[in-house]
Amino acid sequence: MFTGIIEQMGRVTGAAETNGNLSVTIAPAQMWTDLELGESIACGGTCLTVTGWDAHGFSVDLSRETLAKTAPHWETGKWINLERAMTAAKRFGGHIVSGHVDGVGEILEVREEPGAYTMQVRAPRGLARYLTPKGSITVDGVSLTLVDVGGPAGSRPEWPVDEFTLWLVPHTLEVTTLGEWRAGTQVNLEADQVAKYVERLLAVRELSGAELAGRGLEAQA
Repeated sequence: MFTGIIEQMGRVTGAAETNGNLSVTIAPAQMWTDLELGESIACGGTCLTVTGWDAHGFSVDLSRETLAKTAPHWETGKWINLERAMTAAKRFGGHIVSGHVDGVGEILEVREEPGAYTMQVRAPRGLARYLTPKGSITVDGVSLTLVDVGGPAGSRPEWPVDEFTLWLVPHTLEVTTLGEWRAGTQVNLEADQVAKYVERLLAVRELSGAELAGRGLEAQA
């Protein structure tokens, strides 16, 4: 589990394909000295398992499924956001992040504003139902607040339902890869966990109610 508060950036120093999977080595800006084999690190918002390390960096493996469902961040030389799994003693500065990417979005526009930058993003259509003004979303591993959201119940109903904006302060741009975003950049998106749990709970309860009604029984409250 993660919080979406980036610890540091890392550079991809190697990527080798084996049987359709990809083995990647990443060099953090400052290498950790207490890594453990098998621990989880969110790399660009994707939860990956440490398979090895040395004084300069660590290695992870990406399956074909992961490669197909995440943004193409794995070219040698690219910088990615890194966050190690949270501990019970860690401050919870962001929101609940699993590191399981829900879809790949696209940056539509980057605008400079007084003291900040505004970015407009298009999410996959299936994620639109989880977007709400002032709600939370994880973008390339960074916990961010949705500002304007398009469609019904959004702050900009005239926009498409799958579009939203983010306001980013200079500090965020300096300590994450977000400062490199441009129109056309693909990014990993993870919706708020709470919204997905509530959706599933309601869907299963409605299904159970229909099944019980078909048997002449009443569903439990």
